Amino acid sequence: MDPPPRPLPGPGAGARGAADGAGGTVVVVRRPASALLVLGLTGALAGCAGEPEGPGEVRAQAGGQDVNARATQFCLDGDPQRYQVTPPIVEVSPDTAIRLTVPDAVAERGWQVQVFDEQLQEVIGEVDVPEGTQSFDEINSSDVVPPAFYLVVVEDKGGDCGEWTGAWPVGFIRAGGDLGTTPPAG
Repeated sequence: MDPPPRPLPGPGAGARGAADGAGGTVVVVRRPASALLVLGLTGALAGCAGEPEGPGEVRAQAGGQDVNARATQFCLDGDPQRYQVTPPIVEVSPDTAIRLTVPDAVAERGWQVQVFDEQLQEVIGEVDVPEGTQSFDEINSSDVVPPAFYLVVVEDKGGDCGEWTGAWPVGFIRAGGDLGTTPPAG
């Protein structure tokens, strides 16, 4: 069992982008502003729920795999928190449906999925999730162009921490993909 997440000092800022995909989910590629690419696994923007029990986990299911992702950042009682965690990595075949399930509080606030490159450095896409949705399964492993990528569940902003919100990354490797070295935790 993994140790509980540990808060790290200071808030960060993330970027929003769009991705290109051949499949059911529409993805549009665009270049994000480099000043906003301060993710490094902890700066994706999302919505601050201010839940006293903590950020909870996001469940990712693909093929026969079922993993839980812990938040790299979250708004806890009005205070921005960073957590030192290592995102789970899921190996997927082409054309595999990916299902993401968020905690109740995240579904209530709203969320989206940001698509990042294999190093979790560049936003290459974004998928809007309908308001009030707890589970989303309209992303396919072949929707994303590079064979190795991260999906980051990003809670909608606007809570007690303003721009600072929850972010839960999950890595995916499709046949022929490589995430290279593991990104730094937190």
